[in-house]
Amino acid sequence: MTIKEVSRRYQIPEDTLRYYERAGMIPPVGRTPGGIRNYSQEDLNWVELCLCMRSAGLPVVSIARYVQLCRMEEDTTQERYALLLEQRRTLLEQQRQIGETLDRLDKKIARYEENMKKETK
Repeated sequence: MTIKEVSRRYQIPEDTLRYYERAGMIPPVGRTPGGIRNYSQEDLNWVELCLCMRSAGLPVVSIARYVQLCRMEEDTTQERYALLLEQRRTLLEQQRQIGETLDRLDKKIARYEENMKKETK
């Protein structure tokens, strides 16, 4: 699959895909004899993982480290586990903060609605 096809499939710019590869967020993509990127199913799996990790808020450095660990020959299970666990903790804290913010907004909105009802009577 060409970079153009992958770009369309995942709705991300071709430059972003090149950046992911350059930054180590996905392993190097196979090339045709002419040097054109030729994404295999395995490459697409890495792209999907990268997109998932980015949407979960993992920094570029962490994603690149995770990919590096996955590609090592020795067992890196513990380090990969720790990396993902830490990101999960971070996401849960962000979720808690968002919940507090939503509660505060809901209270303000309720007050406005109450005041507007009083004004129309």
